[in-house]
Amino acid sequence: MVPLLLVLLLALILFGAGFAVKVLWWVAVVVLVLWLLGFVMRAPGPGGGGRGRWYRW
Repeated sequence: MVPLLLVLLLALILFGAGFAVKVLWWVAVVVLVLWLLGFVMRAPGPGGGGRGRWYRW
């Protein structure tokens, strides 16, 4: 009975990890798209024709 419970627990942990990794991939893709859009759509900074940054760091 204990080995069966251990196998079921391991399967549950691996399923949860797989789901979390898939969600993290989607989050990474969204962040990458936002980052690229920031480079494309950034406004010129103060002081003339220089290219400004869309972020503050």
